[in-house]
Order: sequence, then C-alpha cells, then structure tokens
Amino acid sequence: MKRLSFWLGSVVLLAALAVSLHAARKPNLIVIMTDDMGYGDAGCYGGKDFPTPNIDRLAREGMRFTDFHSSCPVCSPTRAGLLTGRYQQRAGVPGVIYAPFNRNRHHGLQMKEVTFAELLKKRGYATGVFGKWHLGYQEQYNPTYQGFDRYVGYVSGNVDFHSHIDGAGVFDWWHQNQHNKEEGYTTHLITKHAVEFIRASGKKPYCLYIAHEAPHDPYQGPNDPPVRKEGDNKLIYNHREPKHAARAYREMMVEMDKGVGEVMTAVRESGQAKNTFVMFFSDNGATGPGSCGGLYGQKGSLWEGGHRVPGVAWWPGKIEAGSETDQLAFTIDVMPTLLDFAGAKKPKGLRLDGVSLRTLLLQNRPLGKRRLFWEYNQAVTMRDGDWKLILNGGKAPKARNNLARPNIDWDRPADGRDTLALFDLRKDREERRNLAEQYPQRVAAMKAAIKAWQADVAQGATVQPEN
Repeated sequence: MKRLSFWLGSVVLLAALAVSLHAARKPNLIVIMTDDMGYGDAGCYGGKDFPTPNIDRLAREGMRFTDFHSSCPVCSPTRAGLLTGRYQQRAGVPGVIYAPFNRNRHHGLQMKEVTFAELLKKRGYATGVFGKWHLGYQEQYNPTYQGFDRYVGYVSGNVDFHSHIDGAGVFDWWHQNQHNKEEGYTTHLITKHAVEFIRASGKKPYCLYIAHEAPHDPYQGPNDPPVRKEGDNKLIYNHREPKHAARAYREMMVEMDKGVGEVMTAVRESGQAKNTFVMFFSDNGATGPGSCGGLYGQKGSLWEGGHRVPGVAWWPGKIEAGSETDQLAFTIDVMPTLLDFAGAKKPKGLRLDGVSLRTLLLQNRPLGKRRLFWEYNQAVTMRDGDWKLILNGGKAPKARNNLARPNIDWDRPADGRDTLALFDLRKDREERRNLAEQYPQRVAAMKAAIKAWQADVAQGATVQPEN
C-alpha cells in the first residue's frame, strides 16, 4: 500500500512538474513590419481599396492599436529604433541611409549597438530576419553580425521586386553575408524563408523578424517586368504613373497580406499558436497610392499621417480577441516587450527609451501618461499625453485622401519651415485646429522639454564613420 501511495504521489508530482515546465516555456516571438503601409490601408483600419483578410484576422483575434506610431516617418531610423529599443538619434541613425555612393551609403548600425536579437540569443532563442535591413550596405553591417542566426533579404532601402537591384544599380539579395542569385518576387521570397524558418524551429523558441518590402516602390506586382538592371540607376519605365501605381500597389498589398496568412498558417500548423506572440505594424506612413486614413501628411512628414501607423498584437489565450486600445505606443516599445516576454535582461548600463507593453497587452492596463519625441529633417514634434506640439513641421506632401482641408483655420507658411502648432489629438486627430496661441504656457513647457530631449539623445550618441 505504501508503494502504491509513493507511486501515485510520484505520478502527481511529475505531472505537476510537466505542467509547470510547459507554462514556463519561453514564447515564440514574431515581428512583422511592412514598408510604407498607411494607417488607412488595411480593412481593419477602414481601408476599402483592396482586401486584407489575413491582417484583418490578426486584428479580430488580437488587439488593435489606434494610437500606435513609428519612431520616425522614414525607413532607416525606425528600424534602428526598433532593433535597439532606443531613440535612433542615440544609435547614430537619425536619417535615411541612402544607396548612392556619393551620399551616406557607408553608414550603418554600428556594432556597439545592442539589438533584441543579441539579447534573445542569450536566452536560447533561434533568431531570423527576412526581408529589408536598411541599416548598412557594407558587409560589416550585415544582420548576421547583429545577433541574427539566419538572414535572407536585401540591405538597401528598396530593390526591384524581380531583379533585386537597388537604387544605385547594385545587385542586392543576400543569404547570410553572401550575395545569392535567388530568383523570385521579393514578397514571395520573404514569406517562403520565414515559413521555412518556423517549420525548422522544432521545439526551440524563436524570434522571427519579417521586414516586408511591400508596399514600398518601385510599384510592381508579381507579374510586372523588372524596372532596374545591374549597373544602371535609372528606371526602365515610369513605375509611378498613377494608373500603373494604383494597380500595382493593390497587387503588392494583396500579396503581402497573403504572406501574412501563410506565416500564420505555419504557426498554427506547428501546434504552437498559443505560445506565439505576433506584433504587426508599418515603418512609417503611406506614400504614393497609399492611404493615411484621413490623417494629415504622409511619409517623411511629422504630421500624423507620417508616423501614426497600423499596429496589431496577437497571442491567442493571452491577448483578448477583438480588443482595441487607444494607448500611446511606438515601435521603440517593441524591444522591451520582447525582452519582457522572453524573460531576457538588458545589459547593465544599457538605457532603453521604450517601455514593455506586457501589462497593456495581457491585462489591458493603461500605460499612463507618456512623453514621446520625433525628429526628422529639421522638424521635431512631441506628444505629451494627448497634446502634440510640432515645430518646423514642413509642408505636408500631397497624397490621395489627404488633400481636402477646407476646414483648416490657421495659416501654414508656404514652405512650412516656421510652423509652430499645438493640437489636442483627443479631439482633433486630423490636426485641423492650431491651439498654440490659446495655450502659450503649454507651448513653452513643451518646447523646453524638446530642447532637453535633444540634448539628452545627443549626449554620447553613436558616431558614424566619415569615409
């Protein structure tokens, strides 16, 4: 009888231990970032121009953000902020790293910077990135030296979707740190390698960063011809012609959405859906045929259309299905969130500017009032809760769905260079009513905060090589 009791007790103990180990298993982490996708492009954000059923499903099964932002209105800086969890100014990437050899093609994310991939590897994660890097063209800046076990994609700001030639006429498709003449439509290749990575992961936890090229130009659908050839930095035909661009943009969005669906199918088929966290967003606002959902401005500007982007978080059984949040968050919060979910610690002395979204995502608890900053191309803006101050904002680019501003009741300088405007975004998300003259003390306080922030991020900022 004693032996039976001992045996039963052992079984119960082992079962409890197994449950405990299963509960403690580190979650898989997937980050999906699109390129130049506007706030109003997806169906779950009111888009009606093309179907996005897979992105919409993510939103139905997860949490949709209505006040989520990229940390910059252009590509390279947002990616630097995403990977380091710090304002990109600290990382020495405040602007675009351009392809032409007579510009700053020699710049990149320096090795001293610490990425989420590096810290997750220390926690036993397999790490992979597929798609756009745009944080350095030289091999020394390759993702495989920044904590990623597996890399397939391109290192420039954009490539021909078919010939994989960058804007300077250089072939740009990599497997690890070597060029690879892999044929195929960029969106399809990114999806293919991401799915293979998931299927090959086995039981080891993984962090997968999918950086889509779509819907960034050149505007090419899967059946369009190449528009670039090696050694030539000129387009073969005008891919920006309105009718062509609108049709190609639709196809690019559709194919990218299908890719999201294929990735999620692979997650479900792996049997690990309930142990997988997914975060989906864009790197900045829309341009060209894209829609910023009625927001003013677009890519490259610090008006809302330039950096308020779609953001969706998914984790079945953890994040409430169909939930929505108006909490202010941005892409720099992603790294602290990943580290929090993985139980990874940042190195002593490493300062992160983002915050973990864990309690917001899992318990729907408010993040509290936040102060966030954006700076790009001599313009700077600040959020203090619902208040937004924009200085030297620049003339908002003309974009479809953004042109009609008959109710604007303040004058913007023709060149946009001396703009000072204050908005209460809770009541005026479209930035129509400038309240700067009504709240001079608030303007003064926010200007002082901006000045202090600029001094802070400049102190000890990473320096780029001169040559």
